[in-house]
This record gives sequence, structure tokens and C-alpha cells, in this order.
Amino acid sequence: MVRTGRLGAVLAILLVAAFVLAACGQGGSQAPAQGEQGQEQPAGGEQAGPKKGGTLTVGTFSDIITINPLFIDDVPSQEVANLVLASLYDVDPKGNLVVSETSLAAEMPEISEDGLTYTVKLKDTPKWTDGKPVTAEDVAWTIEMYRTPEVGSPAIAYFDKVDKVEVVDEHTVRVTLKQVYAPFIYALGDLQPLPKHAFEGVAPADLQKQPYGTDPAKTITNGPWKWTEWTQKQYVTLERNEDYWGPEPYIDRVVFKIYADQNTLAQAMLNHEIDVLTGVSINTLPALEGQPGINILESPGPVYDYLGFNFNPDNFPDGFVPWESQKTRQAIAHAINRQGMVDSILKGHGTILNGPFLPGSWADAGTAVNYEYDPEKAKQLLAEDGWTPGPDGILQKDGHKFEFTLQTNAGNERREHVVSVIQQNLQEVGIKVNIQTLDFSSWVNDYIVPGKYQAIVLGWRLSLDPDAESIFSSKYFPPNGQNSGWYKNEEIDRLWVEGYSTTDQEERKQVYAEIARLISQDLPYVFLYTQNVIAAYSDRVKWAEEDKPVLTLPDGWQYNMEKWWLADAGS
Repeated sequence: MVRTGRLGAVLAILLVAAFVLAACGQGGSQAPAQGEQGQEQPAGGEQAGPKKGGTLTVGTFSDIITINPLFIDDVPSQEVANLVLASLYDVDPKGNLVVSETSLAAEMPEISEDGLTYTVKLKDTPKWTDGKPVTAEDVAWTIEMYRTPEVGSPAIAYFDKVDKVEVVDEHTVRVTLKQVYAPFIYALGDLQPLPKHAFEGVAPADLQKQPYGTDPAKTITNGPWKWTEWTQKQYVTLERNEDYWGPEPYIDRVVFKIYADQNTLAQAMLNHEIDVLTGVSINTLPALEGQPGINILESPGPVYDYLGFNFNPDNFPDGFVPWESQKTRQAIAHAINRQGMVDSILKGHGTILNGPFLPGSWADAGTAVNYEYDPEKAKQLLAEDGWTPGPDGILQKDGHKFEFTLQTNAGNERREHVVSVIQQNLQEVGIKVNIQTLDFSSWVNDYIVPGKYQAIVLGWRLSLDPDAESIFSSKYFPPNGQNSGWYKNEEIDRLWVEGYSTTDQEERKQVYAEIARLISQDLPYVFLYTQNVIAAYSDRVKWAEEDKPVLTLPDGWQYNMEKWWLADAGS
């Protein structure tokens, strides 16, 4: 099956967030929510059997950055990588790790009694698109690169607990951990090994400069499709891998076509220019619902949006960070009308979020602080923290105006509306917000990954375990990790370690209850809301019941895509 999910969190553009639901906390996965809207078999009624051929066009408004798994930190890149790179293991619709026809592993990993050693046995059939076999050397080398700081992988947190990696034989690899690390089973499951031979002679520090992942001609893969073309800001083309070692996919070609914004995407769906729209916006949903030939699926998904603060003085004039004080951050939380966002922007297709664990997940104990919309309380807290109105009405402190730049991605109308609401809400309490919208792929490369911004509205789509150390721990400042806001809280750092140092879910839940309480008080983010995942499919796209999209999973819109077919294929 096409892999859904990946190593930890990825920045989301249309719908991103952290899936710390039971289906997001691997080790406590949750079944897809009941009542998914839409038809289970898009054409309805009786369907002809699967047919080979045709082109499936997926609409998106954000380009990829790289499909090299070592450096993926965004959803569009991961969605393409999932179709051309095989993972060690797959997941079932409930988020459970499984061996499948398309997984590289031949059997579930053997785990030692002390939880420190994982032995993985590979199938002997997988091969790369250059004809060479996929071996234990590839798996071992990839893990070594993830855990090497000089590489600069944003996913280093999932492998820096590895003590050693041993190649037992051509198809067996043994990984020994320094300590118990509960999410490691899912780190292994998500692992998309790279071809070691494609990087011979390349120093770890130079890996990101290599064309692998950015040049289709130099990107050797092993999945059901192969990458053949990329015209930046226009489209990405994948062709069926004729030498694929697993079940041959029915669809010949998959094209990711990039549009300017969500309105043009919706129009493309109405005009039948695209077959899949993975992130239907709330404003365009009414135009798509009930239209002939278009089927809508909607479900609570592994996604949330947040207002993220940056704490690095280098990003501010004179090194003055206006929200250095916890009280000021709490004032900002009270000043933002999050319920208004859910009601007027999401139009009820979501819910307020108070902490890093999504409601309904096993990791969520309901201990996070809820900041009611209360502008007067916000003004009180700001005054207590030393902020006073200046002659122009903007707050000032120690000779500094309370003014900052808030970034988000252009073309995402939900986030564009959200930053406007934040701007207006904060203006009402004396804070000036300057909005900057940027192309998503450029924004991630130039601002997010190096942590060079003042504040952002962005989101996370996490993997199947609630551990978020890579996002919030001070061990993972740029470029090694995903703590791009340079947030540091030593007590919370310690608790993340405690939370993954046992595999007992009840013990972990108690730790996460304390993390939620502390992090929602300290507020590296103002957690805004979770939003439903809404996807639109043309009725020419067909699948069997067991292969339908599972929107509660990370990247679940493409679940088992290699088993989909097109009704008009061959015609």
C-alpha cells in the first residue's frame, strides 16, 4: 500500500497539524472517525473491474521542495515521496503497523525483551529503478545519515537515540538504541531507505547539496511510480515503474498540478481539469458539493494550525523579543478570538485546540489551559507586564513598540483570513501586526527551516505517535530538528524524554498530561484549532472498499493509491 504518514511532523500547507490522536500516537492508534462524508465508491452503484492505464491529476497550490526523505519537512514533498519510495512497513486503516505487499520488510520487527534492539528482515525482491537490489546496507546507511548531526535532517530526533546499526546479512539489519524510545517502532515503520550506492563518496555535510530529491534524472527510487519530470511551480510528473517489484499499479501516470490558490483549484475541479483536490477550502466547499462527477470526503484529520512565536533575539530589532515574558504570551492568547475563527472561517468544520495533543487522542488528558477570548483580560495582563500605550496608541515597553511581522503562506485562504483576524484582534489591545504572505516552498526554505522569522501562522501534520520533542525541545534548534521558533523550557524538555522512555501507554499519558498543562501555560504557540480534512475526487477515480482513502491518517487521501484505477482507462 502507498505509505501514509512519515517520520514525525511535517509542515502543512493546506491542512497540516499534529496527529496525536490515537491514530496519531502510534502505539495507541484510533480507528477512522465514523460518518465520513462522501461515497465509499465514488462512481456509485456497480463498478467494472480494475483497468490499467490513464493519468490521475492531483491539484495543489504548493510545490515540492525535495523528495529526499532526509530533508523533507513539508506535506507536498512527502505526498510525492510516498508514491515513489517504499517504506519498511505500512499501516492499516486504524493506524496499526503492518507488513504488506508493498512494504520492504518481510515480517514485523523482532524487538528484544529490554526494548533496545530491533531486528528487521527485508524481502529479497525489492529493487531500485537502476536495477540494483534494496539491501540491509541501504537501510543501515539511511539510519546513520538521519542520526548524523552534520547531515542536518529535520527528522534527527527520531534516530539520535540509536546507539549502533549492524548489517547482519544482505537482508537483515539490527538497530540498538541507547535507551527505550517508545516511538521508534513507528520511526522504523515510516523509514523510506535511500540507495546507499547513489551517494558513494559524498560527505554527510554535503548530502543536502546533492541533486538527489530535486533532479528526477538523478533520483533513484523503488516505489510503484518513478519520478520523471518537475517543472517548478507548475507540475510534478510520476510514471508507472515498469520494473516495480510489488503489485503493478493500475494508473500509468500521476501528475501533481500546481495552481495559484484554493479558488483556482476549486474551479479546476469543477472544470474536470483535476481528479483529486486534497485540501478543499471551506469557502469553496459549497461550490463543489452536489456537483455531478465530484465526490467529497470529510473527516476529522491529523492537522492543526497555530500562531508560533520566535524567541531568537537575532530576528528582532535591537534583539528585543516582545513576548519574552510568559504573561505577554498569555495576554495574546486571550486577545485572539479562536472560537470566532472556528465559527466564521472554518464554519464549524473544526474545533478549538488548547495544546499539542488533539482532542480524543489517548495522549490528551484534558489538562491544557483554555484561553477564553477576553480583550479586557489581555489588556490587564499586558499592563501588568509593563506595556503602556504610546502616543499613537501602540503599546511600548523599555523604548520598544509592540510591533511585529506575522508570516503565513500565500494562496491558503484559511490562513490568510486567520492572520487578518489576529491582526485586528491584537490591534484592539494595542499591538501592531504587519502581515507578510509568502510562497510556501520558498517560505519553508528561507524562513521556517533556518528559524528566521518573528511570528508565523502555520500548521502540523504529525505521524502516529504523540511525541513532539523535535518541535518543542531546545535540543532541536535549526537546522537539526523542527524547533524553528528557538523555544526553550528545560522542564518541558525533560518531560518529553520521560514520555518516550517507557512503552507503557498509561505512564506516557500521565507525562503528556503534565506537558499539556505546562506548555499551554508557557505558550511557545497559541494553539488555534483543528480542522477537518476535506478532499474532493472525480467520479472517474475508483477503488475497492478496503482501499478507500482514510482521511484520519497522515496523507490518508492517497491511501493504497496503487490499487486505484480510472473508469475511462484504455478508452
